[in-house]
Amino acid sequence: MKKETFSVVNHSVLKIDGLQLALGRKSYVADLKPSDALYVKMLWSPHAHAEITSIDIRKAETMPGVRCVLCHTNTPRNIHCTAGQGFPEPSPYDTFMFDKKVRYVGDRVAAVAAETPEQAEEALKTIEVTYNLLEPVFTVDRALEPDAPIIHDEPEAHIPIPVPYEPEHNIVAKVGMEAGEFDQALAQADYSFDYTYETPYAQHCPIETYISMAHIDARGRVVVETSTQVPFHARRIIARTLGIPVRQIRVIKPRIGGGFGSKQEMLLEDVVALMALRTGRHVIWQLTRAENFRTGRTRHPIRLRIRTGVQKDGTLSALGMDAINNTGAYGGHGLTVVSCCGSKVLPLYRCDNIHFDARVVYTNLPVGGAYRGFGATQAFFAVETQIDEMAEAIGMDPLVFRQKNHIRTGDGSPVFQALGEGKEGTPMTIGSCALDQCILQGAAAIGWERRTPHTEKTGRYRTGIGMCCLMQGSSVPEIDMGAAAIKMNDDGSFNLTIGATDLGTGSDTVLGQIAAEALRTTIDQMIVYSSDTDLTPFDVGAYASSTTYLSGEAVRKAAVKVLNQILGVAAEMLEVPAESLEARESTVFSADGRQATYSEICLYALYQKNQFQIMDSASHITHKSPPPFAAHFVELELDTFTGCIKLLQYVATVDCGTAINPKLAEGQTEGGVMNGLSYALTEQYLFDSRGKMTNASFHNYHIWSMRDKPILKTILVPSYEETGPFGAKSVSEICINGPAPAINNALYNAAGIRLREFPFTPERVWNELQKKQA
Repeated sequence: MKKETFSVVNHSVLKIDGLQLALGRKSYVADLKPSDALYVKMLWSPHAHAEITSIDIRKAETMPGVRCVLCHTNTPRNIHCTAGQGFPEPSPYDTFMFDKKVRYVGDRVAAVAAETPEQAEEALKTIEVTYNLLEPVFTVDRALEPDAPIIHDEPEAHIPIPVPYEPEHNIVAKVGMEAGEFDQALAQADYSFDYTYETPYAQHCPIETYISMAHIDARGRVVVETSTQVPFHARRIIARTLGIPVRQIRVIKPRIGGGFGSKQEMLLEDVVALMALRTGRHVIWQLTRAENFRTGRTRHPIRLRIRTGVQKDGTLSALGMDAINNTGAYGGHGLTVVSCCGSKVLPLYRCDNIHFDARVVYTNLPVGGAYRGFGATQAFFAVETQIDEMAEAIGMDPLVFRQKNHIRTGDGSPVFQALGEGKEGTPMTIGSCALDQCILQGAAAIGWERRTPHTEKTGRYRTGIGMCCLMQGSSVPEIDMGAAAIKMNDDGSFNLTIGATDLGTGSDTVLGQIAAEALRTTIDQMIVYSSDTDLTPFDVGAYASSTTYLSGEAVRKAAVKVLNQILGVAAEMLEVPAESLEARESTVFSADGRQATYSEICLYALYQKNQFQIMDSASHITHKSPPPFAAHFVELELDTFTGCIKLLQYVATVDCGTAINPKLAEGQTEGGVMNGLSYALTEQYLFDSRGKMTNASFHNYHIWSMRDKPILKTILVPSYEETGPFGAKSVSEICINGPAPAINNALYNAAGIRLREFPFTPERVWNELQKKQA
């Protein structure tokens, strides 16, 4: 590992927006609403699958306070995808602003803008809609049957990249790869395993639901202020949806009250933008919590068949994954999520014979989208459960089995080249990996030596210890790009403008630290402004664990350019060669002890001689996606009479390279673990016979709070990634992937039961205990 001494990076400086948020200063979209804004309410489909044969909005248009009503008869019919991804998107164009067909309970039918929310709600009640009900499709099995109803029969539907798309068969995408001789290796293995796992729906549950506001500026342009992770993608998709030029749209992202992937989507912006154009007024739309559950994006439910072969000496000889991804009524992110099931999981263990085959399928259920972990969360549950099973079969400690087989620095994998996002991936070898230390330090912290077999445990309450290993990625290589610009001010401070999107993670702070480190100044000298499509450089946005690694390197490169300009001006002032100068603490020093402060240098450049603005910009695209690595450990107590699980302690070790801000990295890890614990233990979508979610509130969709938090320890295990800014890799997604497999493995250690689906509710665990007893 490369050793460096940093003055700003690798220090836990305070978040630059921390004070404004703690004091409740106006920071979010809802805070910016003027008093005369119009409010939007949407009429949602009550049916899972139906044609709209007629719709009459005339009464609604004459209701008190109503200023605009939209439906499929008076809006542009421009097909698009809502997924906030790079262009051309690896997702189908299968969505209209409003359509003549509805495809799930919660699909758009008509929208009203009125002076008050109550007036808008009353107007919705007067809209008359006649439906021709169609057979709904609620399972992937039914969707794939030859006589299944076709969910997307519109002739305009297509995917803009050359991948399989068969809407006539309800198939959104297919992807696969082979390495070695999988079938032969599986047949020749000393032990082989073949199990199917099911992972459930989940909602991101940000405190701030989806919200967007639009108005028309003095020049007639549409300004959209929105809680989005992808302002530049959102601008592009709004333009396509409305059929207006990109130059007519400005998208601004204020602070965000949580995203976790859900806001990597264009879901509200098109409606408020069109209503602003038609009324000339500010228009605001925020989803209720129930709407957020039913019509917002979700985690894709995925069925995973895992086939593995192992030799008696612990060699992993065959590793196969078959996945069916239920993308719901629309196909955004479906292909890339299921691709990540393979690309972020299969390379973790060295194996010569690998099989991956995946399909993405339409159903008439809520729509899947981007969610922290992005396919890896689902797949790690299956693979890491089976890793434990293989270790037990050969009589090897599962920790030792992982130590024997996990990928290491200098290793590659055929999966890296075979699986990308909508195309082939990028060949890559691992440049930094501290997983071995993650395992050792995590085992010591949890007390792995205390672990005993389940066969030695009796009584009602039984403890178990489980673990799992994890990897993820850092950016989408050869596709995603980020840029940054830096300008120097008279007092030696700097404006850093970035397109990168801080969704509460602290990326404005982290990127400010990277700039300050490269500029040899302090974080308080950085004025950071982000996510404004008019004023900041382009960036793909906050997804794919890319901000620190991708956008951070753009920031570092821009800062190096600006520092060179500073040294050049200082050389002129001090009459010495620039290469003889040293910069530190906002001052440039010559070898003979003379100095010039950054303020003096900027004033000289602006006013005195050879005047110019000290400023520069840089862009960055990545050529690899270096994985962060993690090992998670959990100790639990199982009540065998009730199936209730009590978590005693949880340890998360993570190698994210250089932690730019250790406190924020720990916060990301602990928040992700809590998110994963909630997903593993309590979260589930419940539907009635018509496909409507029945538990769309926090009263009965159960998420964990801080009251549920177990003893949780995070250990940052340093490595140094040469291709990242100051050695950094990503940290934000990997942490959510561990709880489900770790808890499942701890349940086996406690009572000898392995579950093939979750959440691990008391009822499900109790039923499994009864099966074992029988």
